Amino acid sequence: MAKEVQTIGVLTSGGDAPGMNAAIRAVVRQAIARGKKVKGIKRGYAGLLQEEIIDMDAHSVSEIIQRGGTILQTARCLEFIEPEVQKKAADICKKHGIDGLVVIGGDGSFKGAQKLATLGINTIGLPGTIDLDIACTEYTIGFDTAVNTAMEAIDKVRDTSTSHERCSIIEVMGRGAGYIALWCGIANGAEDVLLPERYDYDEQALVNHIIEGKKKGKQHHIIINAEGIGHSASMAKRIEAATGIETRATILGHMQRGGSPTCKDRVYASTMGALAVDLLCKGASNRVVGYRHGEFVDFDIDEALAMTKGIDEYQFEICNTLCNS
Repeated sequence: MAKEVQTIGVLTSGGDAPGMNAAIRAVVRQAIARGKKVKGIKRGYAGLLQEEIIDMDAHSVSEIIQRGGTILQTARCLEFIEPEVQKKAADICKKHGIDGLVVIGGDGSFKGAQKLATLGINTIGLPGTIDLDIACTEYTIGFDTAVNTAMEAIDKVRDTSTSHERCSIIEVMGRGAGYIALWCGIANGAEDVLLPERYDYDEQALVNHIIEGKKKGKQHHIIINAEGIGHSASMAKRIEAATGIETRATILGHMQRGGSPTCKDRVYASTMGALAVDLLCKGASNRVVGYRHGEFVDFDIDEALAMTKGIDEYQFEICNTLCNS
C-alpha cells in the first residue's frame, strides 16, 4: 500500500458519459468530509499537461448531479502514451500538491492512471463509458442512461415504421462492443440485431428474414445495427432494392451520450466516487472500482486491463430466439 494522500485530483477522460458529474460530486464531497483538499483537472490528461487545474469545494459541485456530460470537460490525449509525457504529468501533479488522482474513463484512461501510479501518484480509476466494455465490471457509468435513451428513440422510430410498413435500420453507438445494440434488441423487440462481435455480414439472411416477416403479415421490420458495423444508409439502399420494401436508416449518434442521468447512473456513480476516495484515504493506488455480483469492489489496474469481456452468451441466445419468433 502506498501512503495516504492529502490532496485528491479528479479528471474525466475519453468519451463523456451521463453520471460522470455524479461521480465528480461524490469525489469532491467525500474527500472534503475526510479532511482532504480537492483539485479538479479540466479536459482530462490533455488539461493536466496544460495545468488546467482548479480548486474545488462543496459549492463547486452543487446542482450538477442531474446534468449530463462532465463539468470538467473531457478530451483524448494520444501523446500520453509517451514516457516523457507521463513523467511531465506526474511532475505537474506533484507541483500542485496532488498526491492522489481519481480518473473517470475507460481502459485507455486506466492505462494512463497505471503509468502515473508507477511515478508516485496514487491513482484510482472509475469506469466511465456508455459502451459497457470494461471487462472487470458489470456496470459502467453512463450505460444505463445511454441504453434507455436509445430504447426510447427506437420506440419512436417503430411507430412511424409501422405506419409506413417500412424496414428501419437504427444505428446505435458501440464501435467495438455491441452491448447497447444487444440490450435494445431485447428491450425493443427488434427483428434483427447486428453486433460487432457476432455479425457475419450475410445480408442475404437479413433480406430473407424481412421477406418472411412480410409474408407473415408483419407491418414493420426493425434492425438494430451497432456503430462498429455501420454503413446503415448504404445497407438500407441494398435491402430496399432486394426486397422492394421501403427501408430507412436512422443513426442515433451522440444523442446517446447526453441527457440527464438515470437514477441508477446517479446512485452507482456516486457510490463509486465515494469508494475511490475511501481507497485513497487507506493508501491504495493503481486500483479500479467495479461492480460485480451485486457488490462494489476494486481491482488492481494491471489485473483489470488484462481481463477480456465478450457478449453474454445467454442474453445473445435470448435475443436470437425472440427476434426469430
